[in-house]
Amino acid sequence: MTTREIEKRTDALLNAVKLKRTGPRRVVLAALLRAAEPQSAEQIAVKLGTSAPNKVTVYRTLETFVNADVVHKAFLQKRTWYYEPADKCTDTQCHPHFTCTHCGDTHCLTEMSIPLAESPYKGFVVHRQQVRLEGLCPDCA
Repeated sequence: MTTREIEKRTDALLNAVKLKRTGPRRVVLAALLRAAEPQSAEQIAVKLGTSAPNKVTVYRTLETFVNADVVHKAFLQKRTWYYEPADKCTDTQCHPHFTCTHCGDTHCLTEMSIPLAESPYKGFVVHRQQVRLEGLCPDCA
């Protein structure tokens, strides 16, 4: 995607959920749209470099996006949340993620489909499913 296409998509997403198009929101969302895999707030700040808003603003912006369902928390790794655009997932299921146990890279498996689990235990109701697979990526295998 070109820079102009990312800018248009960023503005369209913010308009769709009726969020103001502030500078921090635009740059944080654009960074997520450019990324090939989920990003932590720290990774986003590093990628933005000198144009990055302060870390508190990055965290607050991400939480605003989560609450507006523009972005979701993909997974928690070593006490750090990783975020990605919510457009490749449904209300009940996120696409699977694969994390290499050797290099630590995480890959989105958007073409993989896993049936929604049903709880065999009385009283448990599954509302949302997230699957994270671990093993060796092709480079490390």
